[in-house]
Amino acid sequence: MTIRVSIEFRCRLQEQAERDGVTLERHLARLADAEDSRIRMRSLKRAIAQTPAADLESYAEESSGWERTELVDHIELNARADMP
Repeated sequence: MTIRVSIEFRCRLQEQAERDGVTLERHLARLADAEDSRIRMRSLKRAIAQTPAADLESYAEESSGWERTELVDHIELNARADMP
């Protein structure tokens, strides 16, 4: 496939790829991945903004509980590892 861009733009992309030590194809793939990620994040932000307050509170309570559980598990595991 051929993608037509100005020589200046192609040189700019090539310089960026060389700076990062990757091929132009890999650089373009990274740019495409970054755009996909940006779109997903925008969609996520929109969904969070539309989430009812009660649901956000419920999520915060539940995730806080899981975080405490993981922290306690981690502390206990490290304590056991320190035992002779």
